[in-house]
Amino acid sequence: MDSRIKDSISESIKVKQEILGNQELLKELQKVSDVCINALKHGNKILFCGNGGSASDAQHLAAELSGRFYLDRESYFAEALHVNTSYLTAVANDYSFEEVYRRIVKSKGRKGDVLISLSTSGNSKNIIFAMKAAQKLEMINVAMSGRTGGEMKKYAEYLLNAPSIDTPRIQEAHILMGHIFCEIIEKRMEA
Repeated sequence: MDSRIKDSISESIKVKQEILGNQELLKELQKVSDVCINALKHGNKILFCGNGGSASDAQHLAAELSGRFYLDRESYFAEALHVNTSYLTAVANDYSFEEVYRRIVKSKGRKGDVLISLSTSGNSKNIIFAMKAAQKLEMINVAMSGRTGGEMKKYAEYLLNAPSIDTPRIQEAHILMGHIFCEIIEKRMEA
């Protein structure tokens, strides 16, 4: 058997054990859940953005909230901001890729909405521009990043930084943390 298989599984488990042992990160995860619940209860939205695999994760988590997670319930307003490919390619072509999320946050975001931004490095310029736009609109910025938080941490009220510098392990941790806050949101909203 290829040792890489066991090594990858062991590395993934190690990151998750670090999350489990990090009380500050667990408290931050609870706070993110609370902020999202409060936003939804007040008629606000949860918007997601990310690039590449992080875009897939953003879309996955938005679908868990707008569709369903465990419970058969009404839809919550959650959206991944990259799903309109005509918009995305037009803005990237006519302006720049750095502008794609900033422009759509300005048009869709409102005071009290939550922007959950995913970037494994924490340094994606288009994500940082989106967070700056959200800040100006008095939205709530949640950053999901790798170990350091990168540049994103400057604009985040809440930081869920996976304890790793390895992109696949960070993305696995983002889905774990995202599934946790989706479950908490759903259970408390439907209680």
